[in-house]
Amino acid sequence: MFSTRFTEQFGVRYPIVQGGMMWVGRARLAAAVSEAGGLGILTALTQPSPQDLREEIARTRELTANPFGVNLTVLPTIDPPPYDEYLRAAVESGITIIETAGSNPAKFLPYLKDNGVKVIHKCTSVRHALKAQAIGVDAVSIDGFECAGHPGEDDIPGLVLIPAAADALEIPILASGGIADARGLVAAIALGADGINMGSRFLCTVESPIAPEVKAQIVANSELDTKLIFRTLGNTARVAKNSVSVEVVETEAQGCEFEDIRHLVAGARGRKVFEDGDVEAGIWSVGLCQGLIRDVPTCAQLIERMIAEGGSIIERRLAPLAKVAEGVA
Repeated sequence: MFSTRFTEQFGVRYPIVQGGMMWVGRARLAAAVSEAGGLGILTALTQPSPQDLREEIARTRELTANPFGVNLTVLPTIDPPPYDEYLRAAVESGITIIETAGSNPAKFLPYLKDNGVKVIHKCTSVRHALKAQAIGVDAVSIDGFECAGHPGEDDIPGLVLIPAAADALEIPILASGGIADARGLVAAIALGADGINMGSRFLCTVESPIAPEVKAQIVANSELDTKLIFRTLGNTARVAKNSVSVEVVETEAQGCEFEDIRHLVAGARGRKVFEDGDVEAGIWSVGLCQGLIRDVPTCAQLIERMIAEGGSIIERRLAPLAKVAEGVA
């Protein structure tokens, strides 16, 4: 029922991908998702060095024999990490699925293709997805405005963005942003996607490495409890609503440069949230779909539930409509 171009081409049982989340995409979580039939993703730059990534890949392999991937997010910085070395560590460790995000991955593709690696590129617009297809990626994960992290500057929600991308692209599409349950899975498939990518929902699983206090806060939050920061700087990010993100938004409203808020948005403070459980320690990413998250299951329980409930939705709500349409025809 949930066999798609994505599952067939990427060798996974279910069209459910765990987003590559900084400080979160570690061995236990990625392995649990893959072991349950989805596609788990390690986050390369969560590891302090390429050698640490090699060791994390080895740890993941001890937990699952199923396919899993590695995310590499490439951003323009004054002192960039050794992206090439991280990719080499992944490829030489036998990784055959790489998720890229941020900058155009064109310079990495020859090396990845020569080594039989399939590439998923994260996009926030149809025009960027078309460019990714043109340079030769194998699939795109396209983020609607509902997503956590950076949704781009077009503000197009998934209900419009996913079918628009499906109309324009030939390669498989993963719907990302705003999806947390079987309803989102079925809706994404109906809109033309070949699978889904979930980040916030996988934050709230037993195997997620973030502190229990953060998971409890996500469960308690509603869809209203996020803030959009960096709007005035042209680099919008959706994060949890707390005293820090409110202060950032208020400072931006008065007119500011990045240096004026750097101390508030430092990555080390966000890492402290996830590791120590102090939800007011810094900014941390979560999507609108937190309003749909009401428990903290294991990854296996979550995926099994989504597949079972998805099948039930199709059988109870959609199949009868198809029969009516056949009768009309």
